[in-house]
Amino acid sequence: MTLDITRLRRDTPHCDQTLHFNNAGAGLMPNAVADAVLAHLDLERRIGAYEAEAAAAPALSDFYDAFAELLHCDRDEIAWVENATRAWDLAVHALPLSQGDHILVHESDYASNHLALLQLAQQRGLVLDPVGSTDDGTVDIEALERAIGPRTRAVMMTHSPTHDGMINPAEAIGAVARRHGLWYVLDGCQSVGQLSVNVRQIGCHIYSGSGRKFLRGPRGTGFLYVERAALAQMNPPFIDLHSGHHTDGGYAFIDGARRFECWESYVAGRIGEAAAVRYLLDCGVDAVTSRIATLAVQLREALASVSGVTVLDRGIQRGGIVTFAMDKEPAQATLLRLRALGVNTSVTGPVAAPNAPQWRKHSAAVRASVHAYNTDEEIERFIRLL
Repeated sequence: MTLDITRLRRDTPHCDQTLHFNNAGAGLMPNAVADAVLAHLDLERRIGAYEAEAAAAPALSDFYDAFAELLHCDRDEIAWVENATRAWDLAVHALPLSQGDHILVHESDYASNHLALLQLAQQRGLVLDPVGSTDDGTVDIEALERAIGPRTRAVMMTHSPTHDGMINPAEAIGAVARRHGLWYVLDGCQSVGQLSVNVRQIGCHIYSGSGRKFLRGPRGTGFLYVERAALAQMNPPFIDLHSGHHTDGGYAFIDGARRFECWESYVAGRIGEAAAVRYLLDCGVDAVTSRIATLAVQLREALASVSGVTVLDRGIQRGGIVTFAMDKEPAQATLLRLRALGVNTSVTGPVAAPNAPQWRKHSAAVRASVHAYNTDEEIERFIRLL
């Protein structure tokens, strides 16, 4: 499928007013997404929130079908969660891990996930074992094999890190985890929307992500995939009248991944997130993925040609996140200078990925993240303004 860039930009009207290279933070919503959210909020205002939710039942149901198509799984393996971090937390805290169990982690992991694991380790007496990296910075599969011991129970890693353009070998990690009978939890927060994701091929039990980033949905939205076969062994940390029900003298969770949901939720956001998935599917996931990768290569090459700029991205396979440092200007100063010129970027550093090796030489980096609606001309302009 060939992307119609004119259509993409027409569907994203404000991209002509702002040079938006902060899609890893939050992508600009296409009209279809914004219109879906606003239409439902207007309906709530006119007829009432409960009544509007009832009227939106088909759109809310399509959320599960859309994500099932996007991730190549079944609809009952999908749950709506308000953000990627909470989705990760809910799933990880539901795993049957006990004192003395070991979890394999990597230096590229997101700070919030690592903090959650530190808390869980302290609560349950778990041990976190770091896995080494290859020369390109990605998870070393041979080191992963060597790190597995008799008490290793899980592999918990990041598909595409927040601070680096590299993409970890998710399928190879999954093959190792399956061979050794380990739980495999994968953070897809920065992956869905810029990579083609097939959870069956990856082989993960759990995959969590965000709606607002490369998927271009509204803020306050996320999703959780849980493999059907894994659900029986998991115990969600919370329950309410939506996720479970009373039994004689006890309780039981409902079937499927929606046992991780809560009754009260951001209905307009759920509708908007489903609309974002449908928009991506309509554009063609592979076509979007290819264009993002191509633009990112162009941006890295252009940055590498600028004196005093160091591109920090690692990995053989890279996505749409481009990080760099300037010799004579702190990252935050660069962000503010560019913002005053109508250019959106973000700053990343140890607060986002405390164990990443980039911070041994750099205190922070500018993160410029492209999307399919960005253009070659915008890259040229970005370099001139930088």
